[in-house]
Amino acid sequence: MKFLLGFNGTEEAKAALTLARTHAEIFKAKVFIITSMGGGRGEKAEEINKTTRDLEFAEKFLKEKGIACETIQLARGMSPGEDVVSFAEEHEIDQIFVGVEKKSRTQKILLGSTAQYIILKAPCPVVSVNRSFK
Repeated sequence: MKFLLGFNGTEEAKAALTLARTHAEIFKAKVFIITSMGGGRGEKAEEINKTTRDLEFAEKFLKEKGIACETIQLARGMSPGEDVVSFAEEHEIDQIFVGVEKKSRTQKILLGSTAQYIILKAPCPVVSVNRSFK
């Protein structure tokens, strides 16, 4: 089995990481941990470094339990939701895990919801997790 975790280092993403680790142990799945960045000249060095640290944290967290995993930092000019869905299609992912951040109605209208996009467009089941999951 192949799982995909959209990871950005937030508390919600860490909750999704915890659940993905539990499921990966049970199902003997490989976990792809991805972070989507816009790419191009707009990327700041501190953002790239933070992303690298976040991915290293997630990889270490999974490898502590002997879970096969791979970290990928994407910069393909897509939105994070598009990147996750495209990656899942390209790699025939069996299940996606995403953290869900609570947003106001105005934030959803102006910014959209990455998790909502993934849930609606993904080629496989999506597990969404909020920060209250421990």
